[in-house]
Amino acid sequence: MLDFLRSHPFAVEAFFDSSLVVTFAVPAERLRPLIPHPLKIDELRGNGFVAVAMVQTRGLRPAGFPTSLGQDFFLIGYRVFVRFTAPNGRSMRGLYILRSETNKRRMQVAGNVFTRYAYRTIDVDQSRSDDMVTIASKLSDLTVTYREPNDRAEVQLRAGSPFANWQEARKFAGPLPYTFTVEQGRDRVLIIEGVRENWRPRAVDIVDARVAFLNQLGLSDAVLANAFLVRDIPYRWEKGRFESCQPPI
Repeated sequence: MLDFLRSHPFAVEAFFDSSLVVTFAVPAERLRPLIPHPLKIDELRGNGFVAVAMVQTRGLRPAGFPTSLGQDFFLIGYRVFVRFTAPNGRSMRGLYILRSETNKRRMQVAGNVFTRYAYRTIDVDQSRSDDMVTIASKLSDLTVTYREPNDRAEVQLRAGSPFANWQEARKFAGPLPYTFTVEQGRDRVLIIEGVRENWRPRAVDIVDARVAFLNQLGLSDAVLANAFLVRDIPYRWEKGRFESCQPPI
């Protein structure tokens, strides 16, 4: 029964007040041990990518339920950009979740009942000074400071970014349409499809980024590759569905 519940058995709706996604580039071979078969690293010129999403979420609830019954919380999610080839040959781009963090205990409990995203509860502090915004967590040893985007200043790609331009960087901005979880003992992949509206990400200038979880993964040399911000986004996750896959050879 618990296994069924953790398979995202119903559609879910929420509203993103804001979503900041910071993506780091790592040599693809360094990420492969983190990704289960049959998923593959989504590569660009030998690089794989880890995204850290920081999302102020409002009214998370089963689809069709009133907003007043939803949960408001802050989410920090650590994801790897991956690809999955379905049995019919269709190639799908998506994300594989390494860990999820929230500032609400009840969200940790609900998240670990209805998903397999390894939620844990942390502290989150958000502060602003002039045009600088900082998101920080002592428990996660995470600090990200960014400059609010405006129409007067053009954001430059950071030195060392593997992307040739912002158009290319946008392809690795997240979230992607699909999130994958692998049930290796059953040789099947759980697929959650996300549906969004008014998704117009704006490139942002990251002033400082310290993400201890990357160090824990042995990725202390990850290169900050891009960062995008969106606001006021209705979002929906469809009911999970399974696709079969071949066992590893």
